[in-house]
Amino acid sequence: MVDPIALDGFLDEETVPGDMDGSTARFRLTVSPTDERTDEMILPCTVSDPAMAHRVLHELVPGDQLRVTGHLRLPRTPDEPMCLDVARLEVLHAAPPLGAPESVATAVLERYGPYACVIYADTTAVPVWTETGVWVGTAADLGELGGLLEAFEQRQAAGDT
Repeated sequence: MVDPIALDGFLDEETVPGDMDGSTARFRLTVSPTDERTDEMILPCTVSDPAMAHRVLHELVPGDQLRVTGHLRLPRTPDEPMCLDVARLEVLHAAPPLGAPESVATAVLERYGPYACVIYADTTAVPVWTETGVWVGTAADLGELGGLLEAFEQRQAAGDT
């Protein structure tokens, strides 16, 4: 038997049931071995264990960083998809909180390399965290995001927190 593989990645979209009764689940994991967008891969994942599927469907949210372990199922025909059959799942870092419940419906979680930010429809301010949950700051708008990240990295390199 082939050894299982373990991959770290981000859940960028909602999870979905794999069947009518929710005893299986499906999701797409964004795997990025480097901070370069060109190295990213979207990997479809399936969960067949009913207890794990319930957890995936009811506890995971977009923005969570996950470690999934399982077996890669390669396509045998051109119309068959590749996917990872997940046997083990661990949440490495939970997504940062999106804010007040009324604003969650209009919020979008975006990831820029090791940073996560929340973009709200009703404001131009952009709160930013590292993927490990360390607060970076708030950019006045998306145009100032690069400056905020650069200033944070300079503070980190200088040892200031």
